[in-house]
Amino acid sequence: MPAVHPLRAVQYHQGNGDVSKLIAPPYDVLDLAAKDALLKADTHNIVGIDLPHVPAKELGPKDAYENAGKSYRAMLESGILSQRDTPAIFAYRQTYTFEGESLQRCGMVATLDTVPFGNRDGGGILAHEQTFGGPKEDRMALMKALECQSSPIFGLHHDENGSAVKLIHEVMNSRDPDMKAEMGDGITHEVWTIDDDATIARYRSALDGEDVFVADGHHRYNTAINYLTELEANGDVPADHPARRTMFVLVSMSDPGLAIGPTHRVLGGMEHYEIEKFIEVAQGLLNVEPIDNDPQTFGSQIDTLAEREGTNAFGIYDYATGLCFGAWPAVSDPLEIQFPKQSKAWRNLDVAIIQHMIVEEICRPELNNGDPINWAFPHSIDEVLAIGKGEETGSSIAGGGKPQLAIIVRPTPLEAVRDISRAGELMPQKSTFFYPKLATGLWLNPLG
Repeated sequence: MPAVHPLRAVQYHQGNGDVSKLIAPPYDVLDLAAKDALLKADTHNIVGIDLPHVPAKELGPKDAYENAGKSYRAMLESGILSQRDTPAIFAYRQTYTFEGESLQRCGMVATLDTVPFGNRDGGGILAHEQTFGGPKEDRMALMKALECQSSPIFGLHHDENGSAVKLIHEVMNSRDPDMKAEMGDGITHEVWTIDDDATIARYRSALDGEDVFVADGHHRYNTAINYLTELEANGDVPADHPARRTMFVLVSMSDPGLAIGPTHRVLGGMEHYEIEKFIEVAQGLLNVEPIDNDPQTFGSQIDTLAEREGTNAFGIYDYATGLCFGAWPAVSDPLEIQFPKQSKAWRNLDVAIIQHMIVEEICRPELNNGDPINWAFPHSIDEVLAIGKGEETGSSIAGGGKPQLAIIVRPTPLEAVRDISRAGELMPQKSTFFYPKLATGLWLNPLG
């Protein structure tokens, strides 16, 4: 792992007390209405800085970022935000409910050396998902305007012997948290500040030699690399320059509160789609059979199908009829011929088979004249059904059109994230869903 460092974080309330009305969900899950609601509750909410342009999928107007920078500096000058005098790392606990079970995910906030993605001696920072130009342009404009990293990257590390988890729990069990927040979504955020050298050294030792797998924040970490590269192109950048470090929340893969949810696929806008036509043209590539017409039982029915067939299995939901189906590849290793150089772990990903076989070999050529398919990426069956009713705006189909076909998947295994990252391969977009998201506004990392 690149070296672990404490940071002189910028925080609300000098890092103490209740900051519920000042923090926000990540920028990329918010729309304008959600942003306005947060600012209505408190005009100093971090969303006014972190999300100057909506949606954040492309570069916004220059003055949006300039105004975010002015707001940030004004809050520093007024004392609403302040920077710590001494460096620290921060234990971070999120208490939440997932699939009916109460869980606590615990991690540590620190900075890591800003290095390019990839394997390296002593541990590297590894990517697993593709990135796109528009979001990186947006985040670069913001980083330049703020001279600050406004939200942490979510990183996972192996921690096979559990030493990092043990240390974090020791801290949390020793005293009450310094900072706490609840945003009304059922998730509690708690922070413990750690500034003693002995504990920092113990944590650093626990992570020695480990890879960090980016779970969430690929665009922002790419932006941190690009920001440093641009500084270096314009002159000498000292070894201790803050831009040489990037803020992470580091969570052990052995943490008992780590949960991964599915990201289903909803397809729409296909000119010639009907469920009967889909089943017909899928023959030879995909086996499809009727199952119980209860979308809420897709999970158990897919598990049964996968065990029976010994291969990938999906749920199929037809919006027009409400009919449910189970599906599985008609041949073993269906992407081998198309992608012989990709690892078998990559070729066996549900999301890779959906994108490259179901969408690109069945839906596009046979049901949409070869034209692109419009997508939505809901995380629950309730969201899948809400999209059909026009109620789920947060997961509406990109590109427009009515939802026609939902493909229900199981969560991507953590082992697949690790193996594919180490192989230097990238999964299709929206391959993983680590729940819950990290909060924004508990820490900012100045780069000036």
